[in-house]
Amino acid sequence: MFILHRPGLAGAAVTLATIAVSTLTMTAVAETVATVNGVDIDSVAADMYISSRIQKPADEATAAERETVMEELTDIYLLTTQASAEELGNDPKVKAQIELQSRAAIAQAVATDFFEKNPATDEEILVEYELQMKSAPPLQFKARHILVETQAAAVDVIAELDSGANFAELAATHSTGPTGPNGGDLGWFAPAQMVRPFSDAVAQLSDGAHTSEPVQSEFGWHVILREDSRENQPPTLESVRDVIKQRVEQSKFQNYLARLRAIYTATD
Repeated sequence: MFILHRPGLAGAAVTLATIAVSTLTMTAVAETVATVNGVDIDSVAADMYISSRIQKPADEATAAERETVMEELTDIYLLTTQASAEELGNDPKVKAQIELQSRAAIAQAVATDFFEKNPATDEEILVEYELQMKSAPPLQFKARHILVETQAAAVDVIAELDSGANFAELAATHSTGPTGPNGGDLGWFAPAQMVRPFSDAVAQLSDGAHTSEPVQSEFGWHVILREDSRENQPPTLESVRDVIKQRVEQSKFQNYLARLRAIYTATD
């Protein structure tokens, strides 16, 4: 899956081809800001590199930040204008790396252009929101749990509970999870917030009941007490608009990619 992103950058050795394409929205009017071994560094390239290194617009860079990053960029130009650079640039591995970086930058630019030209409409956002709300679980749960390392330990805990032991006290004593000191209290949560074996077990319990068998997850073995339940309160459209908008736009882009793949497959 191709997802629009802003690549992370670190160190002066980073090549210009990996700079985030989002900076291409800057003005295209360029002027020479430095010349290194006869090669000009223009203002657009410099600002793109500065923005990528300080993770904010170049015009917000302090004088010290700009000076430091420009020294890095100068080093890049110094290294790439050495006599050995041309020969090394013809090495098949280096040429392949440059090709891939160039393709990635162009692909990112195409993706950015697609997102800008295909924003989610209010109607699309509403349809997706309603679809998500229909698939939302009907209940939220309030629960406690005791997490132990082995199934045998969980069985022993359940036996103590069946004999009348206090769940919170057992959690404080036996649970290896971070909620142990708080009596295993997990507060209110929707099923999707928990790993599947845990949420399934909670859903099958009645309020006030604990699991009669240990529940295994990737974290260990759980003994669960479902304290209470209530109707799920779905978020308002406005509170999740940005998330829904991104989901709709990403779906559009994935559909676009699927069409391109289909055309490619049909003509291959």
